[in-house]
Amino acid sequence: MTERRRFSRVLYAAQANLSQGSHTWTTQLVDVSLQGALLDRPANWHPGQDRDYQLSFSLADSDIVLTMAVELSHEDDQRLGFYCHHIDIDSASHLKRMIELNVGDEALLHRELEQLLAEHLAHPHP
Repeated sequence: MTERRRFSRVLYAAQANLSQGSHTWTTQLVDVSLQGALLDRPANWHPGQDRDYQLSFSLADSDIVLTMAVELSHEDDQRLGFYCHHIDIDSASHLKRMIELNVGDEALLHRELEQLLAEHLAHPHP
């Protein structure tokens, strides 16, 4: 299978909260990128018709919580993949720094940020 990802993913095991309306699931974050996240599928997973969710998780040993508006892009028996269509500036700054520290290639990170910005400008989400 050909790798289609264009954004560096960082393996980051952390407890995450996924919510939609009045439903909230506690699960495990597997990895995260500037464009989305991969989560363990919660045991009590029963998604609604809407594919939009809120994802939040804390950075280790801190009170910093990253929050993203995400859209379910794929799922299987064990994992849920989400596309990030909105992230607040503080969360984006922390996520950028986390990826920068893990990727170790600042030029690559800047190319990914430019690509992400270009995609969002070309296809804005409400």
